[in-house]
Amino acid sequence: MRNRYVLLLFSALLIQGCGVKYGFTGGSIPEGTTTYTVEFFENTAPIVYPTLSQTFTEALKERIRSQSSLSQVTTDGDAIFEGRITGYSIAPAAVEAGTDRAALNRLSITVNVKYTNNKKPEDNFEQPFTRFKDFSSAGGSIPAQEESLIRDINVMLTEDIFNKAFANW
Repeated sequence: MRNRYVLLLFSALLIQGCGVKYGFTGGSIPEGTTTYTVEFFENTAPIVYPTLSQTFTEALKERIRSQSSLSQVTTDGDAIFEGRITGYSIAPAAVEAGTDRAALNRLSITVNVKYTNNKKPEDNFEQPFTRFKDFSSAGGSIPAQEESLIRDINVMLTEDIFNKAFANW
């Protein structure tokens, strides 16, 4: 009887200890790639939010720095990210019933990215990435919410760009 409990306990520990962990940190960075460069992303959108270029560029640098073992260099990295912000818009996303007022607004940002992989040129790409976030005017004025919305959208954009460059998504 005692052996059964020991065997049951051992089996439970063994089963609990077994498992496979999947993670995307580091993605599938090509062998030999050790450095990256992120050029400044100029804002050429019709509507220009003054700090967007700086915050987006820094967010992309931070995403790569925190999710890979690559070292950042100012020029000629093994992986180079460059581009520009081409879209920034705020538009109604849903109208309040019985009125012509927006119940929800949508902030959208589009970034055109050119990625050059000097170690694996077949991974190079140039494409736009667009993300948006809906928000309510009940949360405060648009200018009061803009910084937080931009931060959230930058997280989504940099994740998409990182995955496209290093996880081939």
